[in-house]
Amino acid sequence: MLKINENFQKLPGSYLFAETARRTKAYQAAHPEREVIRLGIGDVTRPLAPAVVSAMRAAAAEMGVQETFRGYGPDFGYDFLVNAIREGEYAARGIQLDYDEVFISDGSKCDVGSIQELFSADARIAVTDPVYPVYVDSNAMAGRLGDFRDGRWTRLCYLPCTEENGFVPPLPDREVDVIYLCYPNNPTGTVLTRAQLKPFVDWALAHGAVIVYDAAYRAYITEEDIPRSIYEIEGAKACAIECCSFSKTAGFTGTRCAWTVVPHEVRGQGADGAPVELNALWKRRMATKFNGVSYPVQRAAAAVYTAEGQAQIRETIDAYMRNARAIREGLAAQGYRVFGGVNAPYIWLRTPAGIDSWAFFDLLLEKCQVVGTPGAGFGPSGEGYFRLTAFNTYEKTMEAMERLAALG
Repeated sequence: MLKINENFQKLPGSYLFAETARRTKAYQAAHPEREVIRLGIGDVTRPLAPAVVSAMRAAAAEMGVQETFRGYGPDFGYDFLVNAIREGEYAARGIQLDYDEVFISDGSKCDVGSIQELFSADARIAVTDPVYPVYVDSNAMAGRLGDFRDGRWTRLCYLPCTEENGFVPPLPDREVDVIYLCYPNNPTGTVLTRAQLKPFVDWALAHGAVIVYDAAYRAYITEEDIPRSIYEIEGAKACAIECCSFSKTAGFTGTRCAWTVVPHEVRGQGADGAPVELNALWKRRMATKFNGVSYPVQRAAAAVYTAEGQAQIRETIDAYMRNARAIREGLAAQGYRVFGGVNAPYIWLRTPAGIDSWAFFDLLLEKCQVVGTPGAGFGPSGEGYFRLTAFNTYEKTMEAMERLAALG
């Protein structure tokens, strides 16, 4: 009989968002007359921008004509989208990337979960805590994290981010090979300034480590001193891989398109001790396991970089940030300790004294019919906190705040 990958059995319970969905579904089945407002998962609610839809329609029409039909596309993305990203996201900020350093994919979650395939089986991993679960679970599935005991992985280096340290993670206190960073941060909604991010780049360069930098929420940054890309930091191109997405920037959660940057300078060590470009390994992995994002979707993504597209997605982002401000200010007025929501669509709050994060989830669902995400699901330092998202409509967001205010 087949022997399974036993590392899967070490994973604690179900995936965080699957569990919140299960509890919500059970509540709705028991109380079908009550309307639940979802401020839990980071899924968008506003439609795709008109410029994006127009480009997708035109590309779909091309696929119905013999002369313009396309089959398999380039493994790493069409030229028109790769170059639009290089220009619109990087060159505009003074960052020069080679064409073959940008890889188009169907989601940054997929990429941050798959990038670990390039690392050795015994690679030492560090994550900020709390943390987006995919960084941890994907490495646990690969067997790198040891055993899960008392809410912690025995081989994982945790970098705690709490109110006490201003949500600025400490540098690793031991040798690690990979550091996962996400800024603007999911789940806390907090950010690092250039001065706060620079020590991580310096540490990685000094210790031969690689930073996996998830910048999926870069478009939500409002403050000047917050980097939109890790490559704004001197030396980062020699130690950092950056994952980005159209999901929250342009509403592609159901359309699926993203990109990952793997500079040629980022290297690991081969079995013979010689340096190996991770770019070459990622090319090999992508060519083997991925057949590319569809042509209409890539045309739609490229439309984001037109003048019309930029104006239209800015309007949507501003609408979500209006929700974030309403949540942040509404909770603060009710006496909650609130963080985030200024440079990110996530609001992170302290749960009331004596109530753990899962109990607070159940309380809000039962008493207010509002769904959020328990902080404990993001790691040990998440206990005592709770995440709300700004991705619902303004009307539903305001109604949720009214329900919370009535809770007392």
